[in-house]
Amino acid sequence: MVDLMALSGQPHQTSVAERAARVRFRRALALMAMTLVVPGSAQLVAGNRKIGRVAIRIWLGTLLVGTVLLVAVVLDRKIAFRLGTDANLLLVLWLALIGGALGWAGLFIDAWRIGNPLSLRIQHRRAVVGLNGILCFGVAGTLLFGAHLVNIHRDWVIAVFGDGEVTGAHHGRYNVLLLGGDSGAGRWGLRPDSMTVASIDAKTGKTVLIGLPRNLAKFPFAEGSVMDKQFPRGFDCDGCYLNGVSTWAGDHTDLFGDSDNPGVDATIMAIEGITDLTINYWAMVNLAGFKQLVDAVGGVTLNVRQPIPIGGLGDDVTGYVQPGKQKLNGFEALWFARAREGSDDYSRMARQKCVLNAMLHQLSPETVLTHFSDLAKASSDMFSTNMPASEASRFIDLALKARDQKVATLSLVPPMINTGDPDIGLVQEKVQLAIDRSEGDAPPAKKRKKGGSVTGGSLGSLNDGYAANESDDLSAAC
Repeated sequence: MVDLMALSGQPHQTSVAERAARVRFRRALALMAMTLVVPGSAQLVAGNRKIGRVAIRIWLGTLLVGTVLLVAVVLDRKIAFRLGTDANLLLVLWLALIGGALGWAGLFIDAWRIGNPLSLRIQHRRAVVGLNGILCFGVAGTLLFGAHLVNIHRDWVIAVFGDGEVTGAHHGRYNVLLLGGDSGAGRWGLRPDSMTVASIDAKTGKTVLIGLPRNLAKFPFAEGSVMDKQFPRGFDCDGCYLNGVSTWAGDHTDLFGDSDNPGVDATIMAIEGITDLTINYWAMVNLAGFKQLVDAVGGVTLNVRQPIPIGGLGDDVTGYVQPGKQKLNGFEALWFARAREGSDDYSRMARQKCVLNAMLHQLSPETVLTHFSDLAKASSDMFSTNMPASEASRFIDLALKARDQKVATLSLVPPMINTGDPDIGLVQEKVQLAIDRSEGDAPPAKKRKKGGSVTGGSLGSLNDGYAANESDDLSAAC
């Protein structure tokens, strides 16, 4: 018998239809793949060529700009810091990421349209719709999340950095005053409870931390300053200590014109008079919020030499930070730095220097990127400065250089300095000597004998001095 179906050609027609369906399916997939690799290429081949040309030009321009920036950053990392702290540039990047997300998503949708989905078989149509949705939301979602991170970073730059004037190095060094603000009931604003000058070599980043005790008395102010005119013979009055300068200024704000921070301004006048250093910028940390910063970076590793009380001095001791080299969370690190129960102010100053040193060496760029969102929120809540954002790149670069070097320290405390009646000439001599040692212009300090007593968690004693309060290598003293 003759096979009428074969003669009619129906199986042959079915095979052709199947092949045509597969071709249409592969074409739809190819258009989406082209949009993923080169946005606009699908439109240039099978859609609106004008849109395709515009999209491809934008894409190629983005790749070109990105490549140039990558090469520039590899050659000079300060460019990355400069770009990352420019609020206006970050705004442009934020808008570009949002525009790129919406535009790319639109191109995917258009690629799906020109793939003629209604001509596809139902199973092919479902596959194309699913894949297009994944690509569309995946790419757009990634760009929108990037825009979110950029916006967080921009808000952080605006919130943290101040509007102070840019100042140059003094004798090859930048001097930044680090203040630990201690807020509480009945206190005016944030009272500087911890004061340290970071004197930084403008080229190498090598740093000397100069600690000033809060109970320093009978000291002069910078010559010709507002406070010098009020106290020409120095801050010599009943109950007048260094940490009280800010409170005094807060009660006499009319003397400081339109200053936003008269307490800080007055404190700088005092510290410049004491050390004979010119302060470039200041930065204040709210000690009550310090634990947020430590938690944001996953903790800080410290060498705890003795049990450090949590609480005390009028309150119950509720526990201890246990001895050993261990990673402390924010709560524990805060008490390690602040505890006074069973120790003295100078032992506490030594522990604070150890915390600063640990943060400097452990807060790496990788850590910042990994914990960026939490770190940005924490630092904007507890950190303020008059340093303009334009200077941020310089000091980030110097901080990275300092991480690879020994940090020197000098605290103006007993037995070297009588805090109740300091010899200012001796103070300034010691400050200059510490800087000269850091720069290699003076012999290194005598090394302490290994071992020795431990008081209040710090190596040393009140009579002999604490290792972390005067050392050419703070890491070894901690």
